[in-house]
Amino acid sequence: MGRTRKRSTRAKRVVAASVALVLGGGGLIAVNVYASAGEGRRGSEESGERTSYSTIDCPDVAEELREVPEGARGAVDRELATLDNQITVAYQRFAENRERIEQDPAFAEQQILTPLENERLTILQRIALLTDQQSLEGLAPCTLRADDDAPAEGDGEDEGGDSQEEGQDGGQDGGQDEGQEGDGEGGDDQEDGEGAAGNGPEASDFVDIRSVQPNVKTPRQRSGASRGTFSTDCGRNENGKFNPDNVIVAPGVSNGAHHMHDYVGNQANDAFAGDDDLARGRTTCRNQGDRSTYYWPVLRLQNGQDEDDAEADGGGKDQNVGEIQTPAQVTLNFVGSPVSKVTAMPRFLRIITGDAKAFTNGDANANASWSCTGFEDRQLKDKYPICPEGSKVVRTFRFQSCWDGRNIDSANHRTHVAFADPASGRCGDGFRAIPQLVQRIVYDVPPGPGFAVDSFPEQLHKPVTDHGDFINVFDQRLMKRLVSCINEGRRCT
Repeated sequence: MGRTRKRSTRAKRVVAASVALVLGGGGLIAVNVYASAGEGRRGSEESGERTSYSTIDCPDVAEELREVPEGARGAVDRELATLDNQITVAYQRFAENRERIEQDPAFAEQQILTPLENERLTILQRIALLTDQQSLEGLAPCTLRADDDAPAEGDGEDEGGDSQEEGQDGGQDGGQDEGQEGDGEGGDDQEDGEGAAGNGPEASDFVDIRSVQPNVKTPRQRSGASRGTFSTDCGRNENGKFNPDNVIVAPGVSNGAHHMHDYVGNQANDAFAGDDDLARGRTTCRNQGDRSTYYWPVLRLQNGQDEDDAEADGGGKDQNVGEIQTPAQVTLNFVGSPVSKVTAMPRFLRIITGDAKAFTNGDANANASWSCTGFEDRQLKDKYPICPEGSKVVRTFRFQSCWDGRNIDSANHRTHVAFADPASGRCGDGFRAIPQLVQRIVYDVPPGPGFAVDSFPEQLHKPVTDHGDFINVFDQRLMKRLVSCINEGRRCT
């Protein structure tokens, strides 16, 4: 995909309406932080005036599906994608009528939420039939979230042991609060302007990394640990492979993600790619034995300049706007277990880490990890970092490292893999250690709060929604070498 640098009329209005944030200490100036839909205004609790709403909050049906017959998974995934599309359309109607909704919340109930519930009921009934489950109708109603409503708190762990690793989320709250009150101040004074997408992020989604206390903890290496590393070089998506599909969660559905993905590795990946397509696909990986696909939401510089997807699905049509940033560096490392040897991943194993809907779902499956070069002992889960001059933004994904030994996927695309226990490093009962993918993406962006990852429109580009996807398409010979390197404590490429 090429780049278009023409500034739209709407973007010019945004730049004019943007408020510069002068950050203490480093004297950095950042402009053009887009206000979320309804964010930045005060509701009735403070002023006695009308309540301001930020988004539509719907139950995530996929998280409730533990068992889906193998033959029904494709159909169920397509129905789930339809639910996502319904939410996107409803959110767009909400955004277009925000002022009226604030004056008359009954309008939202009658014209947006009730029709959405009825549409969802039809899909949920079909999913119940496909999965032979009890009624799912209780998941049909959606609500409006007021600006100051906090997301539902997750329990941090699901049935498959998919918990956020300690060291990625530990000890952040104090540092982040300090950053908001210190160098990040100015967010509350942000004017209510129409952003280029109009749905985030906002100034309070950023924090100066220097105000965050070191919080990374790693389990102690024990006797029998697998200490090696295997690195695969698949480039930085210099060739510009983008699409808004997600073949794992929405196979056969164009624009199933409603946001644009960067791809490295396998070049055959789109909504319609099957295992045979991936096996035959070209790869950007230096070692041609690795035809795996690695993908993640693009990061955009929100500088008022349009990409050539400004009028396309996944881009402007889904309120993802701004200049897509090619990473300055991408490293893909596979590492071992601190307590045991690892076993080979099965070919076509699918792993999703993080939750694209964490803003409305809560953080049970969130696995975002944001930092800055020179400060990577400080990791942020629900804030973007403001890096000092000379430091670059870093996104790190540590994928699940335990596998159930049977399935290459699961009904909710989560429970066939799990994180090791953060304290001991051990896999749970019934799971075995596999090589852990550690994906590190570095961006050279201007200092300050002027960037965001793509997201579903109603997720408001929140950093906690960051996520990564991986399908293993190593050939058998290279996977065997990868496992030997890790188990024997060597460093290989």
